[in-house]
Amino acid sequence: MAAASPPPSPPHPKRPKMSSSSDPEADGEPTSPSAAGAGADPGQRRPRYKRRKVAILLGYCGAGYQGMQKNPGARTIEGDLEEALYQAGAVPEADRGAPRRFDWARAARTDKGVSAAAQVVSGRFYVDPPGFIDRLNAQLAPQIRAYGYVRVTNSFSAKKFCDRRRYLYLLPVFALDPSAHPDREAVMASMGSGSELTKCLECSERGRKVPGVMGREGKLPSSTENGVGAAVEGTLSCHDESGSIGDAKRDPASSDGSNVNALGEVVSSSHEKLDLSVSGNETEAGNAAVGSAGLGDGVPSALVDADARIGSEDNKLEAATTEEKVQVMSFEKCNGEDKQPAKSTFSYTDEVKERFNRILKYYVGTHNFHNFTTRTKAEDPAAKRFIISFGADRVVSLDGIDFVRCEVVGQSFMLHQIRKMIGLAVAVMRNCAPESIYDVAFRKDVNLNVPTAPEVGLYLDECMFTSYNKKWKDSHEAVSMEPYCEEAEEFKNKYIFTHIAAMEHKEGAVALWLHSLNQRNYPDFCYMETAGAKDKAGSEVESIHAGTEAKVGPEVVSVEEVQMLSGNVSE
Repeated sequence: MAAASPPPSPPHPKRPKMSSSSDPEADGEPTSPSAAGAGADPGQRRPRYKRRKVAILLGYCGAGYQGMQKNPGARTIEGDLEEALYQAGAVPEADRGAPRRFDWARAARTDKGVSAAAQVVSGRFYVDPPGFIDRLNAQLAPQIRAYGYVRVTNSFSAKKFCDRRRYLYLLPVFALDPSAHPDREAVMASMGSGSELTKCLECSERGRKVPGVMGREGKLPSSTENGVGAAVEGTLSCHDESGSIGDAKRDPASSDGSNVNALGEVVSSSHEKLDLSVSGNETEAGNAAVGSAGLGDGVPSALVDADARIGSEDNKLEAATTEEKVQVMSFEKCNGEDKQPAKSTFSYTDEVKERFNRILKYYVGTHNFHNFTTRTKAEDPAAKRFIISFGADRVVSLDGIDFVRCEVVGQSFMLHQIRKMIGLAVAVMRNCAPESIYDVAFRKDVNLNVPTAPEVGLYLDECMFTSYNKKWKDSHEAVSMEPYCEEAEEFKNKYIFTHIAAMEHKEGAVALWLHSLNQRNYPDFCYMETAGAKDKAGSEVESIHAGTEAKVGPEVVSVEEVQMLSGNVSE
């Protein structure tokens, strides 16, 4: 009798396929042992999360991050968010670090340090049960918050389906004041230590060393460069009128024609407004020195003043002693209650608002913004962008600082585009560049070096999906921030606005940036003047050549003189 054959072994269980359907009843798959309830009682039913296409609405503060987009070796919002999605069980182990496998997309790519009050990302995630958002936030840093998620169609992409993006830039009101925070060459270098320090009295951190300070080190501009007259030069003698610390240096002129003393205060260049008490002490010391040298009363007063300023080494030491006394008195007055720094009376008046909004209106419409970004050529079709609106109608106060609320809405934006648009607008408002520069700023054949405003005041306020919501309103929930307005506003007040105000108080981000806004650092501010001079010279040469050809008869004998004249004009 033949031996009985062993019973056939049961077939090896196949791993269920991962569902890509958005159907709520579609089969699901455990995301991870922890998410699937590994180690639990076999008799209990293990939770099974469904993989669905969703859009996640979130906000974040960009401080300490290198932007939104994932970048190897850098800490980014996207990198932390992907890892949190994996830890929360929304992404399986096989798809960890591979965003293409779960159709990852973002509505906007914010720059380094830029925040977002309403960012939208999309992908296929395991989002059941309803505690998904709580699990996700538990894995995120406090400065990144997910508000909620919305079920979307299988073809939805947060990048492609976003119609418009609205950004806000909070600009300090003082940035629009032409006399506030003059350029660095107009600010005194202090203490003669070899390193230039910003001594602007209005800066939140006076004396802070500015890395890569723009200006000539160890050399003050001459009187010719700054337009200071000889009369002022004679009045400012062995020490400046504010009693600055260290070696005596003459104040360079500020951009508006006034002088800036060692404390950064703007004073008039006329004799009448100088500190007469200091001048009196100086003159008395000089006369005493001259008398000890044996000069009689018959010496002219002008010569006496000249000798008092030049003097011998003994006279210089005596003048230096007098200077130290004046310094102590000056600083006691500045730091005491008798003399407080005068607060600027500049405000965002109707006239200032009207002019600023007129400047911002130049950006509205479809233009070639190759001058307002980096690494994008004028011939590149991506340089053309459509700006729907750009205005600044409100002033908000954050921690004692007034900010102008600049709101820009556009289809999409390039790298640094908004910050450069703000930068050029501020330069025009401060009279560093003419308003006519916008006549050539969007031309393909013109290349301009446009200043970039600090990133701290910029944040993404909303991503809009108008077309998608209108098309799928009957079958899908709208992708909108409306249900999360209160939560987003609370997040802005707690993280974004606090960060913007703190950076201006502690670092003086915008205040220090304003010191670099001048025509020397940005020679393209004078483009219109330079181009106008070239056009004028060219037209004169053409008229001379035309006149030479028109001359006949005896007038032609002076052709050599005409050629010499035309050569001089072209030079």
